[in-house]
Amino acid sequence: MPRRAPRHDRDAGGPADLLAAKAALREEVWAALSAARVARFPGAAGRISNFVGAEAAAGRLRSTACWSAAGTVKANPDSAQLPVRQRALEDGKVVYMAVPRLAEPEPFFLLDPDHLADKPRTAASISGASRSARRVTVADLAPVDLVVTGCVAVGEDGARLGKGGGFADLEFALAGAAGLIGEDTVVVTTVHELQVRPAGVIPTTGHDVPVDFVVTPDRVIDCRDRRGPRPAAGIRWADLTDEKIESIPLLRALREQI
Repeated sequence: MPRRAPRHDRDAGGPADLLAAKAALREEVWAALSAARVARFPGAAGRISNFVGAEAAAGRLRSTACWSAAGTVKANPDSAQLPVRQRALEDGKVVYMAVPRLAEPEPFFLLDPDHLADKPRTAASISGASRSARRVTVADLAPVDLVVTGCVAVGEDGARLGKGGGFADLEFALAGAAGLIGEDTVVVTTVHELQVRPAGVIPTTGHDVPVDFVVTPDRVIDCRDRRGPRPAAGIRWADLTDEKIESIPLLRALREQI
């Protein structure tokens, strides 16, 4: 019997009906990726799925104006965006990569393309970053030009659905509160076509960060004229459960300062 995928939304805050709708859509997308055999090892369920064509999507992103203009990139640590992080380092961009689940007091890796212990592909992985990057706090980061985020599903209107942990939104909130991300900072995602949904389909809350561009192996979708507003800068404490706050050292420290 296959092992059941973990529920990353178990400590999520918010209305029960909205959380249920998000969970149902995740299951739908994971099932579609699995049925089409486009989810790479170890499979789609419970993950920001590493998909067939991730390299092609990264290459297409590389050809965009927002990529060319970016000197500093903040990226998620998932395997689906490993080709994006690799190409950023190859193109001489500084990469900030979140430590998985923000589980350390210094929750970001700083990858400097001029000081790597390994080749870019290895350095851009979680294991490689432990050798080539240094751990930093939010206060150590410089302003970000481009945010790369992973998705389980994404709408043509830029609405984003993650795997339920809320970490991408927290990273954005922390960087926004520190003045490292502004209204003009471009947010992109790379996904398989099966992860794209029509506008208005993906349920969202006030803390969900929309994307400006959706990049698949076949096309670039410009969502800027259709996407909803970004959340106001700062942590929305009312949306966080005590369990979530206690699991993230940085959030615990910030709450103690309130």
